[in-house]
Amino acid sequence: MPRPAQVIRPPIEPGRRVVAVSDVHGNLPFLKALLEQVQFTPADVLVIVGDLLEKGYQSLDTLRHVMELRKTHTVYTLCGNCDYIDRMFLEGRPIETAAFSQRSNSLLGAADAGVDQELWPVLECWGGRSVLIQMGAEAGLPMPRGPEDLPALRAALLERFPEETGFLLSLPTILEAGNFLFVHGGVPREDRLEALDAYSCMKNDDFMGQGRSFRKWVVVGHWPVTLYDPHIQRSAPLLDYDRHIASIDGGCVLKLDGQLNALIIPDIEGGEMECAWYDGLEQVTALDPQEPSENPVNIRWSDSVVEVLREDGDCVQVRHPHSGRELWLPLDFVSVWRDGRTHTEDATDYRLPVAPGDALSLVRRTQRGCLVKKDGATGWYCGRVAGKAFA
Repeated sequence: MPRPAQVIRPPIEPGRRVVAVSDVHGNLPFLKALLEQVQFTPADVLVIVGDLLEKGYQSLDTLRHVMELRKTHTVYTLCGNCDYIDRMFLEGRPIETAAFSQRSNSLLGAADAGVDQELWPVLECWGGRSVLIQMGAEAGLPMPRGPEDLPALRAALLERFPEETGFLLSLPTILEAGNFLFVHGGVPREDRLEALDAYSCMKNDDFMGQGRSFRKWVVVGHWPVTLYDPHIQRSAPLLDYDRHIASIDGGCVLKLDGQLNALIIPDIEGGEMECAWYDGLEQVTALDPQEPSENPVNIRWSDSVVEVLREDGDCVQVRHPHSGRELWLPLDFVSVWRDGRTHTEDATDYRLPVAPGDALSLVRRTQRGCLVKKDGATGWYCGRVAGKAFA
């Protein structure tokens, strides 16, 4: 049977500032820098809206940092779909959804996969970026070579890391407080929350594209916000004031230009919000003006197949079959995947609007210009820049 959502309703006082972040994915430097940037203090409340861990090489350090932070600050950590896989591994339970089982069974070529066989393709993919593997390495265990090695790993982690595993096993699904509801993926409604399927609340793809509206603000992560715009790569939080949805996954760790976003809520009983983010990129200053280009394209991971036309130094010209567009990209954006086809990282031909003196985050410098970010949007800048890398 599917597991029901676990809902918490902590007594957050009106007027107490709430800082919500999501999809840290084991990037401890970004988390520390962002909390310093927003001046997070014990007077505030931190809500981590799932996927604190996995896919990042500092997942174990990130887990321990948040556990330590809870001793001096008010911190609530929700379960994301990646965290949930860790939880199911530790409990020795399969993911109780047909979609996950079909995916794992197809990878295994099996009609009825056991929990370790079901989870093995995921852990194999994550490898050293998994908190489970990192704990195993700290315990001196060898890297698992197949599902047959996972029972021993599970037993060792539960015995040797009771605090860390206990934290993972206790993560709730939904936090409801005042005029806000926090959940990793999304919800179909805002009542009878305990009757919802937990995993479906965590892995709820394209939540903003489902046409739902809410009375309370629903704050989600999971789906990188750049996937919502077919024209411009935007990583800043999306706030839909008509439908009361805030989507805040900035693609931290997953995207080359990803950032860790913070949604700052001054009062849990109100509706005012501010946004902040940290991307760890070098800051440069624009020296020349540039007008924005018209009709740009945003090539996203779900439609990333390209055809290479020609290389020129550190750039490559590609054709994107789905849109029919031809564009130049940094050479290292393009690679052949396991499916045998050529794919690109998230890519764009957008030329940002830039004024002299604008602060820009440098993603790549190429012979054809700089790929930069401004106000959370990524695009090309062909003017001059000033910065320590160019002195």
